[in-house]
Amino acid sequence: MVQFALPAATIPSIAIFESTTRFAVRRIFCVGRNYADHAREMGNDPDREPPFFFTKPADAVVDDGATLPYPPQTENLHHEAELVVAIGLAGVDINAKQALRHVWGYATGNDLTRRDMQAAAKEMRRPWDLAKGFDHSAPCGALHPVSEIGHPVQGRITAHVDGALRQDGDLADMIWPVADVIAYLSCSVALAAGDLIYTGTPAGVGPIIRGQSCTVAIDGLSSVTTTFI
Repeated sequence: MVQFALPAATIPSIAIFESTTRFAVRRIFCVGRNYADHAREMGNDPDREPPFFFTKPADAVVDDGATLPYPPQTENLHHEAELVVAIGLAGVDINAKQALRHVWGYATGNDLTRRDMQAAAKEMRRPWDLAKGFDHSAPCGALHPVSEIGHPVQGRITAHVDGALRQDGDLADMIWPVADVIAYLSCSVALAAGDLIYTGTPAGVGPIIRGQSCTVAIDGLSSVTTTFI
């Protein structure tokens, strides 16, 4: 039996819809610029680049209804409404035609971003890991199993801040749909059960200030609301 010098860390997890069991999280991958309108609002051409990925720590996940401290080292925290894919079957070099077999379920997520920190890092041509992968940066709603909802290929995705509509898009507008994202990512890393993929955000990203709440919703899935103090 392995003995550790310190107590083993708690395994991060997310809620499963109408279940007392939880989904253990292994890693979090995020797709950048996967909606054409968002790519353009960030000053990029969506027609010229394949998908790219960044990561967040597994323990950045936060359940629906959380009240969080406003993140440090930023005065420009942004919401990004996203569809989250939960991997249930390991694979590498996965064919896009077989990719959806590796999906366990789907959830609604919010890819929180310290936008000012990200902008400064980009300007200096430095990595922007900490602009994305900070504490509590991956709110995630309850996970819905594929066996119950199938694979959503379209549906309204929105973000509201204190009730005001900020983002309003459709899953059908993804440049790279879920199957292609999984196939492309699996050529770089071996995907495993417990991995989450945040699949990109539509246009309309914007700031959340102290005291505000942000709700991300996707048709057919549970929403996720986060309040910042």
